[in-house]
Amino acid sequence: MRIPVVSRLLSRKPRVAVIRLSGTIGGAGRGGGLNDAALAPVIERAFRRGKPLAVALIINSPGGSPVQSSLIAARIRRLADETDIPVHAFVEDVAASGGYWLACAADDIWADESSILGSIGVISAGFGFDQLIQRWGIERRVHTAGTSKSTLDPFRPQDPDDVARLHAILEPIHEAFKDHVRARRGTRLNAERDLFTGEFWAGLESVRLGLADGIAHPVPRLKALYGDKIRFEVHGMRRPLLRRLGLSADLLMDAAEDRAAFQRFGTRG
Repeated sequence: MRIPVVSRLLSRKPRVAVIRLSGTIGGAGRGGGLNDAALAPVIERAFRRGKPLAVALIINSPGGSPVQSSLIAARIRRLADETDIPVHAFVEDVAASGGYWLACAADDIWADESSILGSIGVISAGFGFDQLIQRWGIERRVHTAGTSKSTLDPFRPQDPDDVARLHAILEPIHEAFKDHVRARRGTRLNAERDLFTGEFWAGLESVRLGLADGIAHPVPRLKALYGDKIRFEVHGMRRPLLRRLGLSADLLMDAAEDRAAFQRFGTRG
């Protein structure tokens, strides 16, 4: 006997939509990192496909672009508010810098005891080669229209005015990051510690500091919240065929960048 369509729909298990946010956060250049353009349809599907009981963010990111972090987090919050669906974040190895920005888009944050969270700061790094080229008798020739066009040229001695201009850019970005964390975490943050120095912590200490709400893994925690009968519907970015087959040179470059970013937090066992 064929079960009517309505009966089949009513008998479906309640769902939790799962969005995996793994890797460095950056622009859409080579397509390997997390960016708002690529994630927009993924996030939209997670919130609007049927009516999930909740959306779970599985985060494993050492950070990256503050702009892309802000855009992705804002999209998650906007859809959560529009659909009235709760959002839970679960940290795997790392939710640091922009990765923690994304975690704060959730209503609560859960981590493993060995997860790394925090790094609430902004960084600009480079190299200086001016003494090297002098040693080899190399003359640097730069012609610009605009007195600041060659700001922070790595082949010239560092200019204090350039450094001051750079800090004038970094500070407002840092303030935006801090405002986002304060707005989302509120009174859960430990008021006795300065959590915005760029320092990062392991799972248990992150809970004590209010950066996370507890130690928990996705499946048992979500079943405790929504019942044992829930099913999980995973949403993720679709990669081009050559990248899926490991035949893209860009894949090797992305892997090297990701590895370097993750290693900064010492997450290898």
